[in-house]
Amino acid sequence: MRRNLKLLAVIGALVFVFGLVAGCGGEDVAGAKKAHLALVEWDCAIASTHVLATVLEDLGYDVEITSVDAGIMYQGLATGSFDAMTTSWLPHTHAAYMEEVGAGVDDLGSNYDGDAKIGLVVPSYVTIDSITEMNSDDFAGKIVGIEPGAGIMAATENAIDVYDLDLELQDSSSFAMAAALKSAIENEEWIAVTGWSPHWKFAVYDLKYLNDPEGVYGGAESINTIARLGLKEDDPALYSVLDNFIWAPEDIGTVMLMVTEGMDPYEAARQWVDENQDKVAEWTKDA
Repeated sequence: MRRNLKLLAVIGALVFVFGLVAGCGGEDVAGAKKAHLALVEWDCAIASTHVLATVLEDLGYDVEITSVDAGIMYQGLATGSFDAMTTSWLPHTHAAYMEEVGAGVDDLGSNYDGDAKIGLVVPSYVTIDSITEMNSDDFAGKIVGIEPGAGIMAATENAIDVYDLDLELQDSSSFAMAAALKSAIENEEWIAVTGWSPHWKFAVYDLKYLNDPEGVYGGAESINTIARLGLKEDDPALYSVLDNFIWAPEDIGTVMLMVTEGMDPYEAARQWVDENQDKVAEWTKDA
């Protein structure tokens, strides 16, 4: 099985998205079934994408996973360079991306059977409960963010303006944000991070969302599967698995935590799939 995870620079990703349109979905010239999944290196995306890839490989698919930033992921789906992705946060966080691609992608609906949300997260020992109280020297003048292209980063820049916060949003990565959070908690320091649920950090640490009285971060979110247009006709079996794919908070939380504790994403996905064949059977019943 071809299981290469490509980390692309922006220029290279642009070339890939607009140049490598052929070869998605269906069968290649040798007759092998192929599937091309895109992801951004978020913990939830890593978990769902690798589990889905493992299920498809068990069905005989040659699965390729490509890691890009969020904007390129949506562009690639709209141009047909990717077959699908599993982590579109709607209707708020990724609204701008969906508006940009318009009707050029196929939204298959939510794959997460729980309440998803985003916001600013602090350890529970922090003695404030609202974003309105954040102008404190205890936060060292910053909010620790993730990748600059993420929707939560744009929302946080807006929150800084709306709440007139004297704090700077620090670009980082999902991994670096979690590392900064771990270090702060070990030293009982105040820290504010861009946070979202589902995420393994809520199972490991005692955390809380800060109240958002102005509603900057929006309300409840769903995590949707998005496919390229034409996939349903090109590969009905692949499309049916994507359309049936849905799992619960405890499912995705289990895989995220295994990866966080050091297990390779492919191995974590393999273990979960092997231990949850009843759910896999529901996803693949039409394939």
